[in-house]
Order: sequence, then C-alpha cells, then structure tokens
Amino acid sequence: MSLLLTNCQIINEGKIFSADILIREGFIEKIAPQISADVANKVIDVAGKAVLPGVIDDQVHFREPGLTHKATIYTEAKAAVAGGTTSFMEMPNTVPNALTQELLAQKYEIARQTSLANYSFYMGTSNDNLEEILKTNPRNVCGVKIFMGSSTGNMLVDNPKTLEAVFSQSPMLIATHCEDEETIRKQSEIYKNKYGDNVPAACHPEIRNVEACLKSSKFAVELAKKYNTRLHVLHITTADEVALFRNDIPLPQKRITSEVCVHHLWFNKQDYERLGHQIKCNPAIKEVFHQEALWQALLNDNFDVIATDHAPHTWDEKSQNYWQAPSGLPLIQFSLQMMLEFYKQGKISLEKIVEKMSHNVAVCFQIEKRGFIREGYWADLVVVDLDKPCHVKRQNLLYKCAWSPLEGYTFQTSVESTIVSGHLVYHQGKFDESKKGERLLFERN
Repeated sequence: MSLLLTNCQIINEGKIFSADILIREGFIEKIAPQISADVANKVIDVAGKAVLPGVIDDQVHFREPGLTHKATIYTEAKAAVAGGTTSFMEMPNTVPNALTQELLAQKYEIARQTSLANYSFYMGTSNDNLEEILKTNPRNVCGVKIFMGSSTGNMLVDNPKTLEAVFSQSPMLIATHCEDEETIRKQSEIYKNKYGDNVPAACHPEIRNVEACLKSSKFAVELAKKYNTRLHVLHITTADEVALFRNDIPLPQKRITSEVCVHHLWFNKQDYERLGHQIKCNPAIKEVFHQEALWQALLNDNFDVIATDHAPHTWDEKSQNYWQAPSGLPLIQFSLQMMLEFYKQGKISLEKIVEKMSHNVAVCFQIEKRGFIREGYWADLVVVDLDKPCHVKRQNLLYKCAWSPLEGYTFQTSVESTIVSGHLVYHQGKFDESKKGERLLFERN
C-alpha cells in the first residue's frame, strides 16, 4: 500500500515548509517539493493544511482490564486518533494491577487486537515485585511506573527500601507520580474535620498541596542522582518544583526529565467553581500563579514533554461527594487542539508544540523511528486545519465515559486526518479500522 500527501505545510524539527510526502508499507519513503501522483495507490491533496508528526502521549489511563465500565483500550485509542494522537503509553493501575510480566503481556495482547493507535504499557511497581520489574524488556516496554503518592488504583509505593532497590537496580526509565502521602493524609484529616463529607472541590489543591508535590519530587530526584537512574517525573503542577529540572543541557544528555499536562496549562483553581469534580485530578490543578510558572518552565525547556494523563471516570462516579469522587479527567481527544488554541493566542509556536508533544517524547523514551517526519521513519502523521472551528459537544465525544470538562468550548482548529503507521485511520470524521496500531519499540542499549 502507498499513500501520497500533496501540498503539505509540514511542521517538523523547528521548520515550517511546503512539500509532498510519499508513504509506502507504513513508512515515509520520500519527502520532496513535488512527487508524481503516479507512484501511489491513493493521493490526498492536503491543500496547504498543516501536517505534524502524530502526538505521542506518554501518560494515559485506558482502564482495561478490569475497569471497562469507564473505558477500554479500543474506545480511548479511537478518541486519541480522532484528536491526532498516534501513539500512547498506558499506566499499570488497571485491575488487576500490571505487576507481573504475565499481566503486562495480557494488556499488550488486548491492544494488539483492538487499538487503532500505536501502544506501549508501563510495568507497575509495588512494595514487593522487584524480581518481576527486573525481567522487563527495555526493547519493547516504555518504562517502569512508580506511584510515590496514592492515586486511582491503590498502587502506592512507600517503602524506602523498595524505592532504593528499584532506583538502584532498574536499567529502564522510571516514571514517577510524585506526591507525599504523609502530607496528604495530614491535610485530608484537617479538611475532613472542617467539612465532613462536603468538602468543596476548590479545596483539592490545599489537600494535595504544594508541599506534598515538592517533597516527593525532590526525593525522587535525589534518588535518581544518587544512583544515576533514568528518571521521568510526570505531571508537574507547582512553581516550586521547576528548579529541580535543568534546561542548560541537551535533552539526549538528560538523565532526569519532566512532563507537564494539558489540563494544568489550561485550567486553574478558579475553574473549580464552574466545573467542580470534573477537574479533580492528582496532582491537583492549582492557583493561577502556579499555572503561569508551568507555562514559563515549559517555554524555557525545564519541562521536556506535554501529555494528558487522560483518566476517564463515569459521570455518576464524578458526581459523588469529594471523598468518593475519583480523580482524573478525559482529555486525549482534544489535547492537540488545546495546545493549538494556545498557539492561536500567541502563547506558543507550532514548532514548540510539535517539539514537546512529538519530538521530545520520542527522544526521552528512545522510541524507534517515530516522533519526526523523516524519510525511513514510521508514517505517524496528523493533518490539521488551522482555520476550521470545532465545537465540543456530547454527541462528538468518543470516550466511553461520554463527558468532557471542555464541553461547550469551540476550538479554532480541527483535526482533518490521522495516519498511524502508514494507515489512514481517520479522515474527515470517518474511521478505517481495517488495520490496528503497532507496538512501540525502543532503541536502548
């Protein structure tokens, strides 16, 4: 199979230029100013629209197995490709938790059969599964995940000996959720005594506060420096944590990298009044001051990648009182458009969006032949109309949970087409599900 995209406005590796792209057998065969239509089975005239490398989301929760009333790999991967995300890395706090190689393999098999996007799954960490962790193959697994703060799924790792052992022995990238559990417990007790069950949603960033984030992130960074561990700290939310991450060395040389999420850039504490538990997540969305600091750190390259932490729950679950309402929100269908909205507002360039959502994720995780528009690389591409509005309404949501905190918002851009591993899976609102995504591979020694 071959596909030719003509009249593309390509955004890649810090440049914007016009060219055609020839795709054959899943890979980009040629990029040139003009390529003859005779060489391809199918030709699409992009007509000057923007063509970007597909988004690679390094942190999602697709809930399968065990929590499929919230989401499945099929439904959420479908939402992902409709939004221009071509590859995802999914978390181990499913049911059962992915704490053995056998359980991890089962998730890969589900994705092989059902995922329209390319996929990888983190190996989970508990207080007593070091032996299983060390069996993980760095060639075909994205990393090891440690919850250094409890979140959905009860996978808290709080044994110092376990943490020392994993950081000192794992040859793989370790991704961490950093919130100090002791601090959160103390704050929870204070607010439970004050409000009982009726804690206002706006108190969430005071319960899971700045101190909890900084204390845990600082501890993870100290461990990584002690053992020269390859550490990736997920979803940074505070101004106080920025100084932990360097911006004075090239990304391939960094041993400690970090991520910021779209919702922490988009929402702030003032939005709890309007959206309540819809935007309750861990770590919490915090004050405007922190939101502004996250933006500055992203643009200054203290933060390396942008992700979603896509974490769907049912509407009924989110409608419960503060202590019962689970943390997490669905985002992956609109993450690229959220960032493109900031481009429209003049806050970030197209080149920087591509760098943080595609290039840098590939570099951080050493993903083989993805994340760039290059000859010889997998054809993971998204075509975007930068001038066609898209209104978010319940009818066009593809998440199984069928709600979004963005409902009612009109984006100034639309995703026209998404190509996953050379396959035109999404085009002008329609899906071709005849081919599934590929398992991500990693170039690691």
